Amino acid sequence: MTTFPHRPLGCSGLAVTTLGVGGGTLATGGGRAQTVAMLDACWQSGLRYFDTAPLYGQSECTLGFFLSTKDRQSFVLSTKVGRLPAPAGTRRFDFSREAVETSVTTSLKNLATDYIDVLAVHDLTPAMLGDEFARSRQTLLEETIAYLTALKHEGIVRALGLALYECDTALQFLQTDAFDCVMIASAYTLLCHDALTSLLPYCEKQRIGVLVASPLHTGLLATGSVDGARFNYQPASTGILRRVREIERVCAHHAVRLHAAALQFPLLHPAIASIVVGHQTPEEVSASISRLNDHIPAVFWEELVRQGLLPRAAPIGPSAMSP
Repeated sequence: MTTFPHRPLGCSGLAVTTLGVGGGTLATGGGRAQTVAMLDACWQSGLRYFDTAPLYGQSECTLGFFLSTKDRQSFVLSTKVGRLPAPAGTRRFDFSREAVETSVTTSLKNLATDYIDVLAVHDLTPAMLGDEFARSRQTLLEETIAYLTALKHEGIVRALGLALYECDTALQFLQTDAFDCVMIASAYTLLCHDALTSLLPYCEKQRIGVLVASPLHTGLLATGSVDGARFNYQPASTGILRRVREIERVCAHHAVRLHAAALQFPLLHPAIASIVVGHQTPEEVSASISRLNDHIPAVFWEELVRQGLLPRAAPIGPSAMSP
């Protein structure tokens, strides 16, 4: 068993491994035995941050089963509230106190624990909820936040967070001072730098912990610009593939693997504590850890900036694996 670099999650009092274990793929793996083997590979490699959600099928139960034999104080566990499982092609949300209370009770049981390290409000954004966003936001702020804050004071939850795609919405919620951290999905990667303008500077200044989910955009930045490459759960567009090929040319010039650059880039920003990646096999876990340990020369990042493939404001040092 090995140790793995940890970073503080803002002012929450928690520290997370710089590579987190995403629970979204647990329901789509190759069966219980393979999933447990993958989780064991994560544990043996020193990974100690695990993220899940009610939305992810049996993910909470699977993690609860696996982690039940581990020292509870040796790992950080996050789950979510507000977004619920729904039939394929549909979405179901409920941010009311009653629904959230039921969700927390169920999650504690599924995870076989008496406390949750990070409890995040899941996907409360205009893009996800449309006309229901304003009402749901009001319900959360006027009714449910008081309950979540009470859970934190009671020690049932150690930190409150957000988990969402939209940086502007995240910033609005963070400015209420109710949240300790934020998980942004695909919003600060080699291909997307939306968080760099306002969200990350605010979090760095206020010492709010940031977690980056899906740094590979659901596969594209691991596979590269191959036929059938997928970007955010959809076939990659011609424009996206063109940009990836431009990055691949810089990678080839400096003998850098695209997968390595994609995993290491978000961790170069001082506000970001961890990247959260979903794996299905022990081999995928080993590959991620290997890529995180690849040496990437400073000139590689500098060339990406010079060619306009990264913004000039993006931090490009020190090492992504630094604690």
